[in-house]
Amino acid sequence: MSTATMSRVPDPPVRPRGGLFRHRDFRLLWTAQAVSSVGSNVTTVALPLVALAVLDATTFQVAVLTAAAWLPWLLVGLPAGAWVDRLPRRPVMIVCDLASALLFLSVPVAAVLGVLTIGQLLAVALGGGLARVFFETADQAYLPTLLRPEEVPEANAKLQATQTASYVVGPGLAGLVAQLAGAVTALLLDALSFLVSAACLGRIRAVERPAPRLDGPPSLRREVAVGIRFVARDPYLRVMTLFGAASNIGLTGYQAVLVVFLVRSAGLPPGLVGLLIGLASLGGIVGATIATTVARRIGTARAMLLAALVSGPPALLIPLAGPGLGVVWLLLGGVAVSLAVSVGNVVKGSFRQTYAPQALLGRVTVSMQLLNFGTIPLAAVLAGALGAAYGPGRAIWVMTGWLALTPLILLVGPLRRRRDLPAAPEPA
Repeated sequence: MSTATMSRVPDPPVRPRGGLFRHRDFRLLWTAQAVSSVGSNVTTVALPLVALAVLDATTFQVAVLTAAAWLPWLLVGLPAGAWVDRLPRRPVMIVCDLASALLFLSVPVAAVLGVLTIGQLLAVALGGGLARVFFETADQAYLPTLLRPEEVPEANAKLQATQTASYVVGPGLAGLVAQLAGAVTALLLDALSFLVSAACLGRIRAVERPAPRLDGPPSLRREVAVGIRFVARDPYLRVMTLFGAASNIGLTGYQAVLVVFLVRSAGLPPGLVGLLIGLASLGGIVGATIATTVARRIGTARAMLLAALVSGPPALLIPLAGPGLGVVWLLLGGVAVSLAVSVGNVVKGSFRQTYAPQALLGRVTVSMQLLNFGTIPLAAVLAGALGAAYGPGRAIWVMTGWLALTPLILLVGPLRRRRDLPAAPEPA
């Protein structure tokens, strides 16, 4: 098999106290991701609001927008991993940022010209999703090249905390801007965020060096198959992948129709909708902050199981949301779910980045994400169809009910017998 990968850069020198924020290149990577995440989470609320307010979209059309954003994981997820393993990761991320900026800028331009359509919104969602596939795959494989293995969990915790904070700031900002200047204007923030992200990535100094090629001619199909086999044969990665896919059906399903439910069923104004969705994500900030501490005290495997259990049943509080004090149910359920999901993401991400061989990391990542994210467009379409037929409230009940059952999947694998996840795959 032949492949080109990124070799690890030399270990950075011992730094003074202050953690990874004293690491210049990590600080730039963190800034890029923070700004981009805020912009992307503006879009999760702004794009449906544009569809509802400007184009009078149906519940199903709004759900299909979510599906379009995640469909590229099914279409190009596997070859993206092999391509990323062949290329320098940072340039891939910069190109994705620039492409995303142009895509989201096209929406306000078309709105000003009076030619905006649902078709364009779908194309923008699909194109942005395609760029996200390559960006996130390259990002996951790039982080370990900047840091020592023991620094990766701390880095993931910081990145997860910031990403979760963006779930609060982004929707709230989108709702505020939509209330004051219109939902279309909010998408300008997203375009700008991608440009700032690209500028930060461009200033990183660490040099990626391609690893020596292995024997044999390049074969995309063969390289993709190697990544799939690695995940399918590994008992830990396999069960994590199945759990992630199943839980994303419930998570995305209720989120795909949540804006419609809050605006049309609960009668809430856009500004309050963005604020509530943002506040419901506050638990994720706490979860990312405590994830490494929890994993260290009770063990990484037990932390994964605990996070799964907390992310399931509390989701059943969300469909109880309504006007007035009824919004408290949304906040309670959302905070519990976001906290647990955040802890699980930190533990799982750090495990994968240090457990999988660097030469395979891009392919291992997308092999897992193919199922993890590939179920998302299907869930969004299903939730949209249920919402159109029976109303968004009932659709949310179905999806959160499914989510409440998914922790049982992790009990099937080897995690229930361990305190900590292994540091490396067992010899064949």
